[in-house]
Amino acid sequence: MGAAGILGIVFGSMAALFVLIVIGSVAFKDSSRSETTNPVAIPSYTPSERPSERDDDDGATGRPTRRPTQDTTVTPPKQVTLDTSLKNNTLYRAGALPRVGCRAGNANIFNHAQLKALILKTGKCMDRAWGPILREQGIDFSPPGYAIAQGRGRGACGDYPSAGSMVPYYCPRNNTIYASTSAMSKGNGNALGYGQIITWNGGIISMMAHEYGHHVQNLSGLMNSWWSRTLESGNRSGKLALSRRLELQATCFGGMWMRSVATSYPIGAANRSRLFWFYSRLGDQPGHPRDHGSMVNNNRWFRQGWQKNQTYQCNTWMAPSSTTS
Repeated sequence: MGAAGILGIVFGSMAALFVLIVIGSVAFKDSSRSETTNPVAIPSYTPSERPSERDDDDGATGRPTRRPTQDTTVTPPKQVTLDTSLKNNTLYRAGALPRVGCRAGNANIFNHAQLKALILKTGKCMDRAWGPILREQGIDFSPPGYAIAQGRGRGACGDYPSAGSMVPYYCPRNNTIYASTSAMSKGNGNALGYGQIITWNGGIISMMAHEYGHHVQNLSGLMNSWWSRTLESGNRSGKLALSRRLELQATCFGGMWMRSVATSYPIGAANRSRLFWFYSRLGDQPGHPRDHGSMVNNNRWFRQGWQKNQTYQCNTWMAPSSTTS
């Protein structure tokens, strides 16, 4: 099995281990508490000179250069050299997501056909938001695939949902997002569903935006760099710390997208507060691997993406460890 296959299986297994739901009844009246966690303070970003604008040693620019008249050939455009590192990735130059019109309507998350249709529809809206800003930086863009089952299915990175889990997962092996509508809405085994915390469809769609964030990480090389660092890490705590930074970054990207469709979805002040509250109830639970981040930090990074709406503001690899615990 190749490296991509191993990465995919590991990534799928990680998603399966993530128990997001706090067991117990939670009243929505607690939603005001979501405002108490401050976003992360990341310094202003000054992008370095873009590769396409740098000069060669002979003074040639990134645009085709005319040869002397006796030579009619034209130098092809210079290829952009992408930075795929974790801390200085080319993706961080992309800036804000544009506002995208994407009306959700009143899709019922407990109805498989309606929820599946909403996931596919909003997935196309995510393409329209992320595609242009990635292409502008020279990052090859292609949309992810989707496999949405009502009950159970088997994907390239494992079963979905896995035993005792309700979470969807992104498989980098084939760039596909896998999800079970019944597991997400109603739960699976001892794992409560998202729909048992928040019945508004924006909750589940924000989770799909998180999975789409993993696709963005994959396209930009962040995921490969994370995997290389994981292989190099000599201890379990180091590997888990890297996993948390990867997952919290995807949550931040999900927050960016939800903000980009706030006007049209629509997501007014009340539903924004519900989203913040929702993310204060998601996170690593006692007795389970600390691979996705605490509830406090999940709330913090979702709000970071929503409020800052800049890709560099989702640079969890530069953030203090206290914000990625």
